[in-house]
Amino acid sequence: MIKIRMDAPRAWGVYFQDSATPQMEGITELHDFTMYFLAIVLFCVGWILFSIMTNYRNAAFSHKYLSHGTIVELIWTITPTIILLLVAFYSFRLLYLIDYDYDPAITVGVEAHQWYWSYEYPDFVNNKGERLQFDSYIIPDSDLEFGTLRMLEVDNRVVVPELTHIRFGLTSGDVIHSFACPSLGIKCDSYSGRLNQVVIYITREGVYYGQCSEICGILHSSMPIVIECVSIEEFMNWVSNK
Repeated sequence: MIKIRMDAPRAWGVYFQDSATPQMEGITELHDFTMYFLAIVLFCVGWILFSIMTNYRNAAFSHKYLSHGTIVELIWTITPTIILLLVAFYSFRLLYLIDYDYDPAITVGVEAHQWYWSYEYPDFVNNKGERLQFDSYIIPDSDLEFGTLRMLEVDNRVVVPELTHIRFGLTSGDVIHSFACPSLGIKCDSYSGRLNQVVIYITREGVYYGQCSEICGILHSSMPIVIECVSIEEFMNWVSNK
């Protein structure tokens, strides 16, 4: 059975895209873990409200010892506390794993502009001492090929190898932007005069789509991000041809 990967947004999509990094898998698990308790809380609160409306709709008065009590107060105070602690421990562990400073093998510099992205690979230098760098612009609708994604495809993709720790150094040349790619679990703001970083480890080959998720101006929607993950051999060939 062939599984269709969801590495790009779909119309009427109501769930996450397929994860391609450990941090995105953790985010998805945290969501499912939290939704389990939310479903239980919703059922319990709904049942209590329905029971109150049914049992007391014709009552002339309500006796305090029939509808209140120490045990009831303890239950609805301690139970939410335990649920919050469980969710907190899970989320704290995930935050630590996401923010852990891994030793990256490749660094990709990202600079945001109104309204395009500039990428630089400082680890790769040609014979002239020039670093590998390029700009990435959205492809207009008039130049799209059949099968490509409108408002998401770019003229120059970011190419990275799989199974490698990759660090993205993020900054901005003007206003605040946000570098976001859902399948990779990336969402990091880009500020002018400040360098943020995020480290990812992509576990499978594929093409992953994202966008600037900060309202950065009139062409905010024209800043897509396309990250193509290939094998290490293909990545080295791509670098050599650049």
